[in-house]
Amino acid sequence: KGRLRGGGGMRDSDRVGVQKGKTVEKKQLKMTQGRRWITLSLAEQRAYVMRLLDALEVTDRDKRLKVARAILYLAQGVFAECDSDTDVIRWSRHNVFLLYDMGIFTALLELLSMEMDNNQACSSAVRKPAISLADSTELRVLLSVMYLMVETIRLQTEDDQPDWTTAREAFRTELGSPLYNGEPFALLLFTMVTKFCSMNAPHFPMKKVLLLLWKTVLFTMGGFEELQEMKVRGRERLSLPPLPEDSIKVVRSMRAASPPASAMELIEQQQRGRRPLVKQDSLDTYNERDPFKNDDEDDSEDADGNLESEVDPLDRDVIIQPPPPPPPLRPPTDRASLPKGLPWAPKVREKDIEHFLEISRNKFIGFTLGSDTETLVGLPRPIHESVKTLKQHKYVSIAEMQIKKEEELQQCPMTLGEEDVEETPTEVLYLGMLPNLSQYVIALLKLLLAAAPTSKAKTDSINILADVLPEEMPITVLQSMKLGIDVNRHKEIIVKAISALLLLLLKHFKLNHIYQFEIVSQHLVFANCIPLILKFFNQNIMSYISAKNSICVLDFPHCVVHEMPELTAESLEAGDSNQFCWRNLFSCINLLRILNKLTKWKHSRTMMLVVFKSAPILKRALKVKQAMMQLYVLKLLKIQTKYLGRQWRKSNMKTMSAIYQKVRHRLNDDWAYGNDIDARPWDFQAEECALRESIEKFNSRRYDKNQNGEFAPVDNCLQSVLGQRVELPDDFQYSYEMWLEREVFSQPIQWEGLLERN
Repeated sequence: KGRLRGGGGMRDSDRVGVQKGKTVEKKQLKMTQGRRWITLSLAEQRAYVMRLLDALEVTDRDKRLKVARAILYLAQGVFAECDSDTDVIRWSRHNVFLLYDMGIFTALLELLSMEMDNNQACSSAVRKPAISLADSTELRVLLSVMYLMVETIRLQTEDDQPDWTTAREAFRTELGSPLYNGEPFALLLFTMVTKFCSMNAPHFPMKKVLLLLWKTVLFTMGGFEELQEMKVRGRERLSLPPLPEDSIKVVRSMRAASPPASAMELIEQQQRGRRPLVKQDSLDTYNERDPFKNDDEDDSEDADGNLESEVDPLDRDVIIQPPPPPPPLRPPTDRASLPKGLPWAPKVREKDIEHFLEISRNKFIGFTLGSDTETLVGLPRPIHESVKTLKQHKYVSIAEMQIKKEEELQQCPMTLGEEDVEETPTEVLYLGMLPNLSQYVIALLKLLLAAAPTSKAKTDSINILADVLPEEMPITVLQSMKLGIDVNRHKEIIVKAISALLLLLLKHFKLNHIYQFEIVSQHLVFANCIPLILKFFNQNIMSYISAKNSICVLDFPHCVVHEMPELTAESLEAGDSNQFCWRNLFSCINLLRILNKLTKWKHSRTMMLVVFKSAPILKRALKVKQAMMQLYVLKLLKIQTKYLGRQWRKSNMKTMSAIYQKVRHRLNDDWAYGNDIDARPWDFQAEECALRESIEKFNSRRYDKNQNGEFAPVDNCLQSVLGQRVELPDDFQYSYEMWLEREVFSQPIQWEGLLERN
């Protein structure tokens, strides 16, 4: 069957054996009836999966759904036959690799495409006043199996079999290649998102689609660890010096700071009798022991360098202790091996050196030498030393090299020849997304807005609860509470998936080519992504981080292996034992990182942060005492500090100190003073238009099929042009004489007029 050839990873010998051994298969199927799955041999399991695969082709919709649910049960680890959570996970991995080897994923993909094109289901869903879980049953079963397959195969464990490693690489290549109707699998899921947001298919289960889309992009392109390795290899190819440090390790070794409370909070605390009001100057004396410090560490170690010691003992419940990561990811020696002092090595751009020399030459010589950074004649000795120090910390990014190469290709399109573009998964996905990129971005932001906790329920907004609301609404208090928790958890998962997906796309596109990143960024900015993220953070962020919208006893596989206790309203209200919701913390960090990427080195977008009054919103987010989140909040405050005025800087010196301590330094960046405000007028339109022009030139040069049309040679010889054979259609040949009679012979020709016109 063509379907099996396309994506099962099935070997030819297996396929021939299946075709020849039908009788053996039937005997094995008879032997398996009434037996447990975990007692079957591998051959018997393969024969059973083959039978399920054949049954997926039946025309009866109910029978297909029954078979799809049987496959889902296998992918979930045949939990009815297991005694512990570990057994369920182990059998789930075994069954998922078996299902992939037998070609189940491609069969499910065909069914998914058929369900997407099911116009009858779409039209009936559009007409229904209220959409519920019953409208997306088949879609949810298919997406659940595909999600389990992608996520299980993506994760690598120590006890993986050798053929599982081979299957993982084959599946990764398959998902990232344009094998599915000429486009990668992620593009099919993007199409589902846009159809849902355009209200053409309101019954699509968006939570499952977004989760599968995120995991597919994560699997095919790689996560942050792979991105770091790709960045190192990319710098080696361009003969650039290595990175000054591993940013992942540096962030992991950071400790959360505790900025002081605002004046209003201190007054409120005094009124509650929590502690007496203290002056700003005496806040330094109000110190408690750093909760992140080990018992064997000396207090004097951080006496003159850290702000973490300023912790109110009554506010200790808001300190987020980082979860203990697995040993391979974070060896205990990482923290000890870091040098004392600032965490980041300072960086200097080529533009910064040119700007410094331009000012110095104007001051001491009276003229400039353009972009020349080598000639130091006539400059005093301290300037020589300054330039030497700047060059020692000079950092050339991959993006700068790509921009420089693109300028050369634009200037010399004929002599430099065509660019050799590597067909990476990122390149394939960008090429597929490019025609409808703005629709994809707008659809994702619509879903993010609908799932944001600060959004008010509107009648015209997108209904993202189609795959969480039951057919019959709850009638008891317990059912209402359970549904409320499910709805909140549903929204949190959507925010998590969208934020992680957008961040991954931005990082991969930036590494692949800077202008691919810029076009996605510009679409996000024009779709109001910046005010949307600020709206997201304009809430009680501590309540969001510490939300308890999960029921532990209902988590899989615990709920199917162990006997479930009776749920009561009191147990639901108490929530789980976790002090913080890591899902929401993950989402907040992702959104902050997206905001950083959109505004970095963009003056007009930085001014948008100032115009939207983001400083107090971001400063409230510093209450979450988690180092990584604080780092990206401080970065966003740093880029706009010079525009906030002297009074703001004067009254927020603790925040300024935290910026100095935790954010990377640019040696000649006067972010804390704001001396060049007058020299940089805010011209949003000109800056964005210039960037847009560069992006369009890049896309036209690389992806336009007729890009060299104006440089193609033209035949100007009359004889050769008239001697070319022209294929004429049959209908023209049949009506040629009639056309001559009507258009030529019957029309009088004014020869004198032609002569006069010449």
